[in-house]
Amino acid sequence: MIMARFIRAVQRTLRLPPLQHSTKTLIHGLQLPSLQSHNTTSKFRFQTRSYQNSFEILKSPFESNVLRILRNEIEYLTEDGPPNQPPRIFNSFTVEDHPGQQWVTLRSKFREKEDIKIDVTMFDGCIFIPKLDDDFNENDITGQELRPHISLLVDISKGEDCDMLEFVCSAWPDCLEIQKVFIYRHGRLLPRPWLGPGFKSLDDKLRNALREFLEERGVNDELSVFLHEYMMNKDRTELIQWLRNVKSFVEK
Repeated sequence: MIMARFIRAVQRTLRLPPLQHSTKTLIHGLQLPSLQSHNTTSKFRFQTRSYQNSFEILKSPFESNVLRILRNEIEYLTEDGPPNQPPRIFNSFTVEDHPGQQWVTLRSKFREKEDIKIDVTMFDGCIFIPKLDDDFNENDITGQELRPHISLLVDISKGEDCDMLEFVCSAWPDCLEIQKVFIYRHGRLLPRPWLGPGFKSLDDKLRNALREFLEERGVNDELSVFLHEYMMNKDRTELIQWLRNVKSFVEK
């Protein structure tokens, strides 16, 4: 049906007579009637070149359906709340995005002698907690609240040849939690190093002191909130690019 409509449209454009039985049969899809006039043939080829290009690669119904769905998804994501340009600075940190990868890096200096580097994953887990109604009736739970999780590895060093203090942290939508603290020995790669006790097993005073140590360097609840907003945007950006990559592959 598409081919027939196309041929009739060409005939109307060039005022050709109806297609007769003498028309040549095409091996590859569309065959156009031969014309007597060389000038008319040249004009015809010029006018239909764009149409021929579109039929150079014929897709199966399955591929066409996949492409249609991919285009609709890309259009929806780019028009309904498109991703923003990711910020490159947050407070004292520079933010290094890694397009196509599941992490970003933040860097900062503290008092000119400490180098701080934070490697941050994209969302790598979540928990569900009971969601209370507006009246905060503890006996009336109306649903569950999703709390996505982000992992942080905070490295603090005082020079290239010095040991490094490392914090393994969890970033929640509204707070930052320390999970573990250990010393990375410069130049000593032990096969199974002891990474220290769990943070929650430490004395309260020591836990508070270590939290204050990080907060003084800008690793705090405010950073956690920023990272969740950043990763929400990055997640959408990466999804759109992934859809475009799949679409490009199917179109080949």
